[in-house]
Amino acid sequence: MSHPTAEAGVATAPLADKPAAGRFLVLYLSLGGLAFAVLQSLVAPTLPVIAKDLGATTADASWILTAYLLSASVLTPVLGRLGDMTGKRRVLIGVLTALAVGTLVAALAPSLPVLVLARVLQGSAGAILPLSIGIVRDELPREKVSVTVGLLSAIFGVGAGIGIVAAGPIVEHLSWHWLFWLPLVLVAIALLGAIFGMKESPVRTPGRLDVVGTAILTIGLVSVLLAISKGETWGWFEGKTLGLFGLGVVALVVFVLVELRVSQPLIDVRLMTNRGVWATDVVALALGFAMFGTFLLVPTLLELPTTSGVGFGKSVSEAGLFLLPTVLMMVVFGPLSGLLDRRYGPKVPMTLGTALVVAAFALPAVVHDQLWQVVGSGVLTGAGIGLAFAAMANAIIEAVPPAQTGEASGVNAISRTVGSSIGTAVVAAVITSHTTADGLPTDQAFTYGFWVCAGVAVLAVLASLAVPSARRRRQEARAAGVTDLPAEPHPHH
Repeated sequence: MSHPTAEAGVATAPLADKPAAGRFLVLYLSLGGLAFAVLQSLVAPTLPVIAKDLGATTADASWILTAYLLSASVLTPVLGRLGDMTGKRRVLIGVLTALAVGTLVAALAPSLPVLVLARVLQGSAGAILPLSIGIVRDELPREKVSVTVGLLSAIFGVGAGIGIVAAGPIVEHLSWHWLFWLPLVLVAIALLGAIFGMKESPVRTPGRLDVVGTAILTIGLVSVLLAISKGETWGWFEGKTLGLFGLGVVALVVFVLVELRVSQPLIDVRLMTNRGVWATDVVALALGFAMFGTFLLVPTLLELPTTSGVGFGKSVSEAGLFLLPTVLMMVVFGPLSGLLDRRYGPKVPMTLGTALVVAAFALPAVVHDQLWQVVGSGVLTGAGIGLAFAAMANAIIEAVPPAQTGEASGVNAISRTVGSSIGTAVVAAVITSHTTADGLPTDQAFTYGFWVCAGVAVLAVLASLAVPSARRRRQEARAAGVTDLPAEPHPHH
């Protein structure tokens, strides 16, 4: 029973005749995605301020990031699957409501435990992207799908960048509570738009939720991500770090074995044998790592005092401004990726994007003593991530049947989240293991950090080269039962 109850084309006709309705749909989905992505990164630069205000240690305050990450990783595939089963709009409204409540509670939080609980609620909105991609695929005319998905995917990178850029000025001029009041406005508009401006898609996958699989996946992801997130604080070779990591790996292996045996799995792991799916997930993992690597390395380098002989002595707000070119490039290159996808298929923008990310880290790895080198790296990072993030979503859409868009996009989103947590942990470990007697990072710390990110980005290039070409992808997709394929791309000249 994995067939949709309605063909994707059934939902397309009404909005194809109403461009304004389609534009508003994209606006509401974009605002929801933007709010989620901003909230993911906004608190990272301001953890010491929040910790001091709430009377907590910085180590305890890191749970504000960890709680969000764990919640997003665990609930994204579950809610993506529920959307495929019960209706994407219905689940999206639930997810946006949880995000609104979580953001309101966070804005009012009087203590760290309340704030951490609010972040768990916010993290549940990780399903916004897979739900949005599913809604776009079901509701918009075929020729608009790739560009729109490109825009929505790029917004996740843009939102993360805006969060890093805006955090300093907000805390400096207002207070950390405004880190939540401001995104709440976006969430409220998106929620009202979903309630009053969207109709439910008829594309469904009948079935029931795999509760056993959900429980095992939860144990696996929470254990692995907790070990990665806390390894630096607890010690990488401490008993609890290794124990959690071991438990997580075993649980994930058991999860795969269970999912192969149940009739209605939470995640159809056979999808992962599809070259278009697993290669795209590897790209997501590697780019998640690289993106959060740059969000850690670049502000640290910019804010280090000039007396250290390494840094540029910028304030938090000034450092944020230097990341603006990265964000602007993501805004420009996300939709451009969709246009390239329409003409050549997703492999071309994905390979081009990952290659630009390699260049973005190789430049400052070789030399980073001038500001133009840091800004140049940021421009390349933004262009590369804008192209590749958008291409990933389109590659998944082309590789799976409409009824499995939610679960396949959900797994891709988890890959990126896991990559970002690994990237943050590894780069932080590189920086802290190369410090001066005063505890400041050395020049070597940045050289190694940038080279590590460049190396991981090379893995993304190799994975993107493994993605089937547009023509081959169409043959495989037709064999898998995909019916809503875009028009044949323009041949190369």
